[in-house]
Amino acid sequence: MTPKANPVDFSSPASRAVLIRKLYHELENRNHGGSWTTQEDMIGFMSDVGELGRLLMASEGRWVHDGDLPKDLGDKLAECMWWIFVLSDRLGIDISQAFSRKMDELDASLSAGIEKPKAG
Repeated sequence: MTPKANPVDFSSPASRAVLIRKLYHELENRNHGGSWTTQEDMIGFMSDVGELGRLLMASEGRWVHDGDLPKDLGDKLAECMWWIFVLSDRLGIDISQAFSRKMDELDASLSAGIEKPKAG
């Protein structure tokens, strides 16, 4: 097992994401009389994940894309990350702690599996 890494600190990008989301809430209120619910945010995230899937297909020659593929992939990955920060904020989850904890769990589990003698 690798030693535990220092905890990842997403607080600065998460705070910026929340500020950007507040701007979207202002537009939603102005244009639709109310801001999106957490469920609607999740649908927005899923839509962006679907778009990311199409861009990944395009990167493998399985989908036609007429834009700047490396830029568009980066933009969509960043947007999906933005949604993770927004959703974690709305759900009251400290994403820095959750990410660090999950990586430690995965590290321990995978390392233990690798260290086991091969069956058979």
